[in-house]
Amino acid sequence: MNINNNCFNLDVDAVITSYNQGTMILEAVQSLCNQTVLPKRIIIVDDGTTDTYSIEILNAIGNDSELSVPVKMVFQENKGVSAARNTGINQAQSSLVLILDGDDKLEAKFIENVGRLLYDNPQMVIASSWMRTFGVLDAIIRPTGGNIVSFLSHNCCPATHILRRKFYEQCGGYDESMRSGFEDWDFFLSMLETTPEALAGIVEKPLINYRTASASTNIKSMNKRLELMRYIIEKHNNSYRDNITNVLLDIEAISNSRLFGWENEIIRSIKNNQELSDSANDFIKNPSYGDGGMASAVRIVSINK
Repeated sequence: MNINNNCFNLDVDAVITSYNQGTMILEAVQSLCNQTVLPKRIIIVDDGTTDTYSIEILNAIGNDSELSVPVKMVFQENKGVSAARNTGINQAQSSLVLILDGDDKLEAKFIENVGRLLYDNPQMVIASSWMRTFGVLDAIIRPTGGNIVSFLSHNCCPATHILRRKFYEQCGGYDESMRSGFEDWDFFLSMLETTPEALAGIVEKPLINYRTASASTNIKSMNKRLELMRYIIEKHNNSYRDNITNVLLDIEAISNSRLFGWENEIIRSIKNNQELSDSANDFIKNPSYGDGGMASAVRIVSINK
């Protein structure tokens, strides 16, 4: 049963972006209609869907008078997810706006818990939660949130989040030129640059159900990671320049963590008399230098000495 929608004066609209998503969009809408604290309205922005079946579903949602939350449909030509989100946010009337992709869905207490975080912390410009992935990967993802420094080395917030609209207006919204990925990371940096005290909050519960697929835009964007990072670094040059030491140390910490994880897997394989992969054998024969690689190789070969 839904609790009072005026709980702690929460004023939130929800924006769902859609593109050829068939029945998945129904699950996204229903997850919003089942919230313990309901949004004032749901704005669905369809970014040029070409699939007839998907269009029929969208029209059916728009004509469903029994939904617990009013739905507004917006159809536009395909411009990318950044443009679709900007369109939806600009249609919103509330001070808070929830962003949700049409193939994902929320646990019933997402708005209640994430909204409470924003209500209690005025310095937070965005807030979200941990994620539970489904589809190809079954896992719990635990982003940390934080201030601008935390976000300079890597993205620390899910794409699904609630933002304060006044800071969205200050930062200029999503960069519509970014159609290859990382638009969320770039947007969060822009939001966190609006004021020195700005924070991104994270509820430490998996309240987002995030669909994973091997051919998703998020996975494909990793093939262009260095190119996209260069764009972000050049765009947010002042923030990187002012925090270069912390950025490099954060990246080194991430690199070391992954190196130790891989090293431990090789050691476990050796102890279990399992054959190593060609890449593992090549690493031991020709370890990298200056980045901890040689030290790692020494530790590996020392286990049988």
